[in-house]
Amino acid sequence: MFFPSFRADSADSGFVETIHKKNGRLHIYVRQDKYKGELKSHNWVGRTYIDSKQKIVSSGTTDLEKATLILEKWFDDLQIKKEQKQATPTIEENKTKSADNIAKIEDDISVKDKNKEISHPNQKENIPPSPEVKTGVFDKLKNIKFSKQNFGKKEALSKTSVTAKKNKLQEKIKNFFKSKVSKMSVAGEEIVGVDVSYESIHVAQVNKDKNDKWILDKFSYRLLDKEKIGDNLIESKDYLSEEITLALANAKITSKNVALSIPVTSAIIRVVTSPLMTEEELKKAIETDSLWENLVQLTDNLNDYSVFHQVINRNSKNNTMDILFVASKLSDVNAFSSIIKKSNLNPVIMDVRCFTLKNAFDNIAISAGNKQNSVIMEFGTEENYLMIIHNNIPIITDIFLRPQEKQSIKQADPSKENDEFRNVIRRYAMQIKQAINDYEAKYESKINSINVVSSLKNIKDLLPVFTKNLPNTRFKMFDPLMTMSVPAYNKEKINHDNVSVLTSVLGLAFRKLDVFGYYKFVTAVKNINLLPNRDAVRQQNKIKFLSGFALKGFAGAIAGIYLLLIGLSFFQYNSNKEKLLTFDQVQGEFDRVNSRYSKLMKQKNEMQLALKLGKLVHSNQIYSYRALAQITRSVPVRVQFKKLEFDGSQNISIDGLAFSHADITNFINNLNEKSLIKQANLLSAKALEQSEQSTSNKMGFTILCKLKEV
Repeated sequence: MFFPSFRADSADSGFVETIHKKNGRLHIYVRQDKYKGELKSHNWVGRTYIDSKQKIVSSGTTDLEKATLILEKWFDDLQIKKEQKQATPTIEENKTKSADNIAKIEDDISVKDKNKEISHPNQKENIPPSPEVKTGVFDKLKNIKFSKQNFGKKEALSKTSVTAKKNKLQEKIKNFFKSKVSKMSVAGEEIVGVDVSYESIHVAQVNKDKNDKWILDKFSYRLLDKEKIGDNLIESKDYLSEEITLALANAKITSKNVALSIPVTSAIIRVVTSPLMTEEELKKAIETDSLWENLVQLTDNLNDYSVFHQVINRNSKNNTMDILFVASKLSDVNAFSSIIKKSNLNPVIMDVRCFTLKNAFDNIAISAGNKQNSVIMEFGTEENYLMIIHNNIPIITDIFLRPQEKQSIKQADPSKENDEFRNVIRRYAMQIKQAINDYEAKYESKINSINVVSSLKNIKDLLPVFTKNLPNTRFKMFDPLMTMSVPAYNKEKINHDNVSVLTSVLGLAFRKLDVFGYYKFVTAVKNINLLPNRDAVRQQNKIKFLSGFALKGFAGAIAGIYLLLIGLSFFQYNSNKEKLLTFDQVQGEFDRVNSRYSKLMKQKNEMQLALKLGKLVHSNQIYSYRALAQITRSVPVRVQFKKLEFDGSQNISIDGLAFSHADITNFINNLNEKSLIKQANLLSAKALEQSEQSTSNKMGFTILCKLKEV
């Protein structure tokens, strides 16, 4: 899954304009929910928050001017109701309060008649009248207020002031010792960066010298055999784990805690804007799942994803805030984690590749004073995107390349005339130019230089071709070692012709788990962790640190504070010990249940296809079901159905997706081996268009399958 752009200023992830009214408290937009490829509704929708609960209603019209009037009236009515409710609270409100902060309100749009709105804000609601509260004499007496004498008021105020000062002093002392412990825990962390790609594996561990300068302490790499990997990286777990073990041994790395990353194409990244909320309100909103459903609008079930979020900007003036949303399929996250676990290592951080580059850039380039260079481009056969860093917020644009274009770049020789290669670079440069123009027009800031990161061996020869297409932009190789000290025993392991290939692994090596929150005020793009069990991992490492710290001990008052922390750690350890010990067992059981679930879903899909085909056949349905069952059992793992058509006689047309011609051939051979199939032939096979392509490696095909006569 890839993403075209990740800077969004609306609930619909930046693709549809959101209009802010009523001092930013009323948001007017068009929902992006789709059914069969089309919007369920084209009408304008209004959204606001009342008592931390989300309210959504349709205007019933596509006319923005009319919709604005209707939705503003709806907003005003809500405010009036709120004021009345606060003035005369009901008995039920006094008994209970809702635990949810955001309540999901469905738009109730009919699938059959997508333009028909069920409710309108200007219609009268059937609200039952609230019961009148009878007041007796006793109640009237309770409401009489008597003025209090001011005896001892000065003394009371003085005591309050002293108490407040005392609390402030205690808070300062608490924060002081907490910051000291947090800083010590971060300095003592040993994190190993492991960068896995189709071409190689890099491992690295960094430290700081007395002058607070970074040192590439331990480093090694392994080139991978492409025949052993194939087309799917995560399916070669045994081979990759062996290579990681060899790389660690070569680098003499003994640390077990690993930071790794997933590809950008496996992540969903958004910067979304929501109404301003407190941390507690945001937490409750997320627990209901409705926040992400409305702001991000994922096509799949949210429970299938591992989600990370962080508030990166608060705008009290507009009453809004920017939230960084990062998500990846749990299956992908668990697959990469299992590779590390097979190497007898502990995955503690799961980052996204683009953010590892930014982390390396922040620690190296910015520390060297190159703050103006705020653009990074990754160029190669796997990842292709442009990342503009604006006010420490990444704006990422995906660069599209077809599989044949990637191969052309890999084999290109700029010294020779090659029109195909030059056309590929020209189209690539056009996408870069468009992204730059959009940024400069929006933020009124010029981009003159781009830092390039690539694993291509001929990358230095390709940069002049980019400059030729974009003469006003300087393309230069990013050097992640520019301010780092590299010991002599590691210099011989580094390819100095292209050091940019080390950017990702160094960005991972710079990461810290930060169990005490030392970096809690640092921007979230430095602290991304997509591991589903990240909280348990942080807790476990916190316990280990406190336990080890207790053995060293401190004298005097400091020792007493640390002993208190140890007592807390042991209490937390005993309460969470069973959960920590059984986590792997629960994970294993989940994997087994999930595998069984997948098999059952496959059987269900086969039965549904059979029923669909059976409706088209009015005679000999048993024979048709058997034939369809044989077809579905013939589908290889790397082949996916899109459409199946049956003419009611003997011919079945199958449209689908596959990763390669070999997969299609395998599918046809499987079909021809079935007893009820007379002949299966390939009608067409072609690469998908850019607008149709969900991944860069799939191609479409059509197969005609002829059944045997009964």
